[in-house]
Amino acid sequence: MSRERDLAEETLALVAGRGDAEVNAKTGNLALTRFANSFIHQNVAEVGESVSLRVAFDGRLASATTTRTDPESLAAFVDATVETAALQPEDPTWPGLAPRAATATIDHADDATYHATAAQRAAKVETFVDAGDGLVAAGYCETEGSSVAFVNSAGQHASGRTTRAILDGIHQTGTSSGSGHSAGPGLGGIDAAAVGEQAARRARESEITFDAKPGDYEVVLAPECVATIAVFLGFYGFNAKAHAEGQSFAEIGVTQFDERFQMWDDVTDPQAMGRPFDAEGTPKGRTDLVADGVTLGLAHDRRTAKAAGVVSTGHYEPGSDTFGPFVTNVFVGGGHQSVDALITGVDRGLYVAAFNYCRVLDPKTLVVTGLTRNGTFMIENGKITGAVSNLRFTQSFVDALGPGAIRGLGDDSRFADSEFAPGIMHTPSLRLGSWHFTGGAGG
Repeated sequence: MSRERDLAEETLALVAGRGDAEVNAKTGNLALTRFANSFIHQNVAEVGESVSLRVAFDGRLASATTTRTDPESLAAFVDATVETAALQPEDPTWPGLAPRAATATIDHADDATYHATAAQRAAKVETFVDAGDGLVAAGYCETEGSSVAFVNSAGQHASGRTTRAILDGIHQTGTSSGSGHSAGPGLGGIDAAAVGEQAARRARESEITFDAKPGDYEVVLAPECVATIAVFLGFYGFNAKAHAEGQSFAEIGVTQFDERFQMWDDVTDPQAMGRPFDAEGTPKGRTDLVADGVTLGLAHDRRTAKAAGVVSTGHYEPGSDTFGPFVTNVFVGGGHQSVDALITGVDRGLYVAAFNYCRVLDPKTLVVTGLTRNGTFMIENGKITGAVSNLRFTQSFVDALGPGAIRGLGDDSRFADSEFAPGIMHTPSLRLGSWHFTGGAGG
């Protein structure tokens, strides 16, 4: 058996029938190469293993995680967790353990990325920097590989691997910066030259900016902006806990979005990253959130599913007891228009490369305030005519995607950066009919 499976079985055996138990054992690595002023200044890497245990004792729960996995430490860890569970008040909403069920046969891991070296990351950085042709570059290249084994005392067991690679950076002139991003399951699939060229182009085209007046503008949003929108929709809207508490905009079966808007979560998609089960051991599949503009579904874990009388969709992650279940393999449906074609259709509006510092003002309507960043441009008569200073917006993300709001879907879908979840949202560029800008970056 694998090391993580050995750890999971050993931990479960140590519980020794003193309560219901579920175990997630993980082995893997996370490595990061940072660069600034066009030079690598940091290489860090972590290789390790961890065990997470949740014990239920007559409805009393305790959870804990340890990275000390020698036999003596592991035994002490299990004893402490069991003792803590016995001291907790009874939790009437405890749904019990996941039953035995098969998980999808998928493996999104890339072996080369799992074992990527600092030299391989440095080569991507070098290519990114060279693409700037004298501009000042900064950013990072990250690789991650992990293997997880799950077991519980109800007989469920599952295992899976995943890898992820990210190249994210900016090029800077003396007065401007432009961003580029690429992510996916394999480091080899990242075109560092293209990412660097995009960042450099945005930087050079932003050297001279003018202030745009506040107001409502038609917009073309790059995938990074759409990824941030998708994160907020998922966390605040398609979250079954938020929905049950009356804090979500989601109305199941109602046309809340433009008929061209599609959003789903599917770890089984060939392009996806991730494992086919969640931290409770529930199998993952496809969860349709929005189809043809109609809100169809929510992300559930076992606790919210029990309360709603439905089946868990496999979206329990550490912290879900507090924050609710969260979608982590999100796709937003794209179209067949190039970015240039999207821009050509705009009489007067703005192209936005990225959002920054987005914060929710009202979760029920998903009104969010934030800033544009690293490339904002005026569009006039179907052409970009100049760079615009960063702007603040205050906008309901739901209204921005509402019926009749989408005027174009890009053909450039990819894993895009977002404010809180880099590399897990697969999104295209969007042309939207209206976006409300309230002022400059200063207020």
